[in-house]
Amino acid sequence: MPELDPKSPEAPIFTATITPHRSLSRRGLALLMGFVGAVGLVVSIPFYLLGAWPIAGFMGLDIVLIYLAFRYHNATARAYEEIVLTRLQLLFRAVNWRGAAREYRFNPRWTRLEREDHPEFGTERLTLVQGRARVEIAACLGREERTDFAEHLQRALHESRR
Repeated sequence: MPELDPKSPEAPIFTATITPHRSLSRRGLALLMGFVGAVGLVVSIPFYLLGAWPIAGFMGLDIVLIYLAFRYHNATARAYEEIVLTRLQLLFRAVNWRGAAREYRFNPRWTRLEREDHPEFGTERLTLVQGRARVEIAACLGREERTDFAEHLQRALHESRR
């Protein structure tokens, strides 16, 4: 793809890809599930030996449910939001964890960034607004990250209007 002239209207002024944070890696999940399985086995053996064998089955079911919950949690990490701002348009693309994408295009001259700030906790919500169209963005970011992101995007929107 040819390099765009920085002064070209199609040249990006601001680009960002926002992904949800996941603190547990594959290796971490394997270690955690090994630990949970070992604890479940140690707790189940005495009950099984005393004749209360259904408890062992329920412990196994608990372990399977915990595993499935973590698998779902890690699968949702594939979701992301992409923002590309040029002088001609602001493109917002949200892709969910299954790969389904929604795309919104705004005119940067008429688009504003609304912030809902809490005095103690910081920025709680960011919304792109143009006319009646409203799209919430950066919901997966923490409040401090959302504040930094809002400042950068606001500066870029002002830059695109010049």
